[in-house]
Amino acid sequence: MNEKEIIDIEQKYMANVYAKKSLMLVRGKGALVWDINDQEYIDCMAGYGVCIVGHCHPQVVKAIQKQAELLISAHGSIYNEARSRFLKKLISITPKGLNQAFLSNSGAESIECAIKLARKYTGKTDIIAFVGGYHGKTMGALSATWKKKYREPFLPLVPGFIHVPFGKSNGVKNAITEKTAAILVEPIQGERGIILPPPNFLKELREICDSADILLIIDEVQSGFGRTGKFFACDHFSVVPDIMCLAKSVAGGVPMGVTVSTQDIMSAFTLGNHSNTFGGNPLACAAASAAIDVLIEERLPERAASLGRYFMDRLEELREKYRLIREVRGLGLMIGMQLRFDILNILQNSLKRNVLLLDAGRTVIRFLPPLVITKEQLDRVVNVLDNVIGEEESERLRS
Repeated sequence: MNEKEIIDIEQKYMANVYAKKSLMLVRGKGALVWDINDQEYIDCMAGYGVCIVGHCHPQVVKAIQKQAELLISAHGSIYNEARSRFLKKLISITPKGLNQAFLSNSGAESIECAIKLARKYTGKTDIIAFVGGYHGKTMGALSATWKKKYREPFLPLVPGFIHVPFGKSNGVKNAITEKTAAILVEPIQGERGIILPPPNFLKELREICDSADILLIIDEVQSGFGRTGKFFACDHFSVVPDIMCLAKSVAGGVPMGVTVSTQDIMSAFTLGNHSNTFGGNPLACAAASAAIDVLIEERLPERAASLGRYFMDRLEELREKYRLIREVRGLGLMIGMQLRFDILNILQNSLKRNVLLLDAGRTVIRFLPPLVITKEQLDRVVNVLDNVIGEEESERLRS
């Protein structure tokens, strides 16, 4: 099919729920992608953070090919070697004590599982979430998500959710009642614009949960698997949750969600309480095992830490140069650059210069590149931003 045919078919038959970019990708390698006209782009979007080990990493591709020739599907009611191998590797890197997992297909599904598990284990109904938080768009996850534009078209949502200010532990304490089952928090708020918590906030939440005998659920869907410079963002704060939600990058680009908890808490689920047709299928598990191997063998969390510092320093140089840049913030290669105006032109003009960027709200450029990105590629991104922001500032000064 040619480019026009592809576009026409998607526009005709696909639900109109995505803000489409003027880009048609056909292949990728590492931190690079190519469009239908064989134009090369540096990918700082990575499928909203999915391709953390890079596009089509050879070890992941090989694992998928090998498993596809053996067995693609095996329901969770049947034992499977690929699943067992992945579970063993997963539990070897999760925070101490989180040693049982439910496997699903997405971040929203991992959140749904956590909500149900918290309610079943505690016998209570209410969940405290945070202003600015994002946890997905299925009905339970959406009830925990803050943004009104996502929530209001689908009211009434699941009852029992309350939102309190992010980073303020006193507000959390005041919100706890005898019905509270858990606190659900992102260690770094991604959708809101890469908002980091105060240094002691997660520790304070851990202490609050212990004192009130409620559960701490940490949503690491976007921040997990080396993105922030450690395997999990909660590791930076020396906090172990009761339940942790994972997805996006876990399987090297293949759909997978994981909800991991302690054996005691997970045992609250009994046969039939929660299940999933595709969760833990051999193909996804083989890809995920290979992705974990790559993270460890190539020391990608450490790479994210060092490259993240380098990239933020380069972005800070731009902030000092241009009045239009308000702030640069982030951890590892999870970085936000907040501007003083709507960034749509910046995203579009960067795309014209072969850099694929992501937004987080109307004024924040969100950088979630593959952890295999090089310094040279990051320098090219900075040079493009230098040009497009410089042009924008000049245009605004003229007007």
